Amino acid sequence: MKFSTKAIHNGQKPDATSGAIIPPIYMTSTYVQESPGNTKGYDYTRAGNPNFTNLEEALASLEEGKYATIFSSGLGAITALISTLKSGDKVLATNDLYGGTYRIFTRVFSQFNIQFETINTQDLKEVEMKMSEKPKFILIESPTNPLLNISDIAAISTIAKKHGVMVVVDNTFASSYFQNPLLLGADVVMHSTTKYIGGHSDTIGGLLVTNDLELKQKFDFGRMAIGLNPSPFDAWLTSRSIKTLGVRMERHAENAMKVAEFFEQHPKVKKVFYPGLKSHPNHEIAMKQMKGFSGIVSVEFNCDLETTKKLISSLHIFSLAESLGGVESLVDHPASMTHASIPKAEREKIGLADGLVRFSVGIENIEDIIADIENALAKI
Repeated sequence: MKFSTKAIHNGQKPDATSGAIIPPIYMTSTYVQESPGNTKGYDYTRAGNPNFTNLEEALASLEEGKYATIFSSGLGAITALISTLKSGDKVLATNDLYGGTYRIFTRVFSQFNIQFETINTQDLKEVEMKMSEKPKFILIESPTNPLLNISDIAAISTIAKKHGVMVVVDNTFASSYFQNPLLLGADVVMHSTTKYIGGHSDTIGGLLVTNDLELKQKFDFGRMAIGLNPSPFDAWLTSRSIKTLGVRMERHAENAMKVAEFFEQHPKVKKVFYPGLKSHPNHEIAMKQMKGFSGIVSVEFNCDLETTKKLISSLHIFSLAESLGGVESLVDHPASMTHASIPKAEREKIGLADGLVRFSVGIENIEDIIADIENALAKI
């Protein structure tokens, strides 16, 4: 089956009792056992729930994987991943990393002697050199948040496999619709399902997908043991949302390309970051491993920081808010919002300027989106 058919039908069997075409929400904490230890597959919702099972079946298929585990958040998924490590283990990661991921490694798990280092994963020579340090896994964001850098997932996977290093790809920005890292050689794919997979800014969740049964069992154990489970209702909402993931992503990408092209021609814009533009330094790699370029556009304007803040505060269709990937357009100032937990010196080292602005382009009418940006730019 093709993507959108799987998104509508996998994990969405009609209710056997009533015939309801949409499976019910199993709002239960516990389950009656036929005899001690003899269950119908579930004993306590922290460990499992039919809504979890349904969503995991669907999301695994959309990532072209065998096994999926859902969590309470993207950081919950990362916590479960880290729970497979032991004291002294090392992790490498993309240097242009989401602030929350950076924070959990450097301010939480560093206390337990989990070694963490960010590198330039766009530089394959640096990746190869760092493999000699025997990291347990390398965590790649591609596209990255918020600079939209692209790493060659297939090439890094080939290098890592030579050294017995696991490859984990945060696929949140691309979505399962535009990129499938398991097909490129990755071992684990993660998502904040809060973003494009959920797509409506009304639920928080995380996801890990793999073809390795042993890893799946470890992820399930981490969810149960640490208490990283979502609610059944959030799982049900996400199952509802993925039915439209394909059509939403097409519109996000179509609108984002037009916004990026508009910005690229505007005299008040210093630099545009969007992998769909031929001017993007990794455009050819993006063309090779992605089926589309998603809906995030980052921009530096030809003005000082205070003017930039005034500009993004005067938008109307774009709401000034954290997060991304919803049907509505959002605008974010990474240095003071989503990436404030990364020290300024570290931000500057990777090129994340204080004046950078991240636009999550929604699925509204493109003429209205462009008009909103034009009106705001005319005020500075």
